[in-house]
Amino acid sequence: MQVSINQDDNPARRFALTLKLAWPYLSFSALMMPVLYLVKPLLAVLPGALFLFILYFFRNPRRVIPPGDNLILSPADGVILDLGESYEEMYIKDKAIRVSIFLSILNVHINRSPFKGEVKYRYYRPGKFIPAFKSHASDLNEKNYIGLENRDFKLMVCQITGFIARRIKCWVDEGKWLESGEIIGIIRFGSGAELFLPAGTKIQVKIGDKVKAGETIIGILPDARSDDNG
Repeated sequence: MQVSINQDDNPARRFALTLKLAWPYLSFSALMMPVLYLVKPLLAVLPGALFLFILYFFRNPRRVIPPGDNLILSPADGVILDLGESYEEMYIKDKAIRVSIFLSILNVHINRSPFKGEVKYRYYRPGKFIPAFKSHASDLNEKNYIGLENRDFKLMVCQITGFIARRIKCWVDEGKWLESGEIIGIIRFGSGAELFLPAGTKIQVKIGDKVKAGETIIGILPDARSDDNG
């Protein structure tokens, strides 16, 4: 499935994506409304409320993407759970800065590209479904890895399932060029996301900060390397 960043400028396209993602759940709740109404009219309120919540959960709000080739944007809505130095051994294979984001069930769950670049790496790892806010969830839970590269910079974004979220959807493959803020996938019903950034990135957030996918600036890449590469 190819999703274009241009849909952000078109409310109808944004809503069309919401319907496509939510349709299996919407159809179930819609079918239950008349059934429960026949049993007891008041009971029809329950699937009706569920119908509205499903639309809310799969919402796809417009995002204003900040301009700047050196900006690293948040890949997900949520709260910064942890950040610090790390060694990324799968794709970057070097020292990196790890940023962990926790998504509650009420957050927007559509994921976006944090950076303009080519998808050079993609790997899906089966795993467990530990609550995403647990410190060891990243090590054990189901994950999808997406490695990006541009101008010699490498970074990686990870989609992580949680206790409720048990299905990762990723719509990009190796070789695809992504723009900053472009939609790349979704994790359903509460989850987490991680960023691995090049050492030397100037981090612009702290633990506890609320972030929005495609809008919040997580970090700024060093100027020196981008100047050297054009």
